[in-house]
Amino acid sequence: MPYLTSTPFGTASTGLSAGLGIPGYAHPLVAPLEWGELTRPGAPLHWVVLNVSDGPGTRPDPVCLEAAGRLRNAGVRVLGHLDVTHGARPFGEIAADAHRHLDWYQVDGYFLDRCPTERGALPGISRTVLTLRALLGDGHIVLGHGTHPHPGYAESADQLVTFSGPWSDYRWSQVAEWTADHPPERFCHFVHGVPRIHLDEALRVARWQGAATIYFTDRTDRGGRADPWAALPGYWDDIVSLVGTGVSE
Repeated sequence: MPYLTSTPFGTASTGLSAGLGIPGYAHPLVAPLEWGELTRPGAPLHWVVLNVSDGPGTRPDPVCLEAAGRLRNAGVRVLGHLDVTHGARPFGEIAADAHRHLDWYQVDGYFLDRCPTERGALPGISRTVLTLRALLGDGHIVLGHGTHPHPGYAESADQLVTFSGPWSDYRWSQVAEWTADHPPERFCHFVHGVPRIHLDEALRVARWQGAATIYFTDRTDRGGRADPWAALPGYWDDIVSLVGTGVSE
């Protein structure tokens, strides 16, 4: 039965403090403010997903290359977006996109979006992760499940996204029991539609559920018609301050 853990924010076994994982803003030409804010000194960023065109695109994009370079120069890890289509996408296509991300944008790792959750798909994802690690030599791998997967997935990747959805679901959510066997550094939560008045509460939910990497926004998906992650939250300054200094009880 799921339950709430009591692991404090920022006490993971390797000392990783709470921070932000950016699911992927709109193209830098469309969202220059967003990309500019990511290089703000002291911003508590764990990583930023670079999604040029549902992946690396078909040719190098000089604007995205410049944006990724600024992030790396600021010490921010850049992850290439790979859509695995719930396990249905051919391995060769994923590997080809991974090579393009690395060759064109010198990414530091990969974000596997729409990652499957069931046990049967685990061997295929494990093979993909092993290939990506060999390609990178080193690097950071995040599996974007969006919900709690079979616990075996935690053995493959550096981090798992175990919640991605609206605040109306998140505020009443519970965490899978098996996650208590891992430190908060292993888990990420993405929540949209979080009103400013509930931001502190949302951060407390993340802390008690044991997720060290988070992204909360007041943007919504408008019933599936919009990307809630494409633009900055209206309270960006507040969340940078709150996450950067820790969250009180």
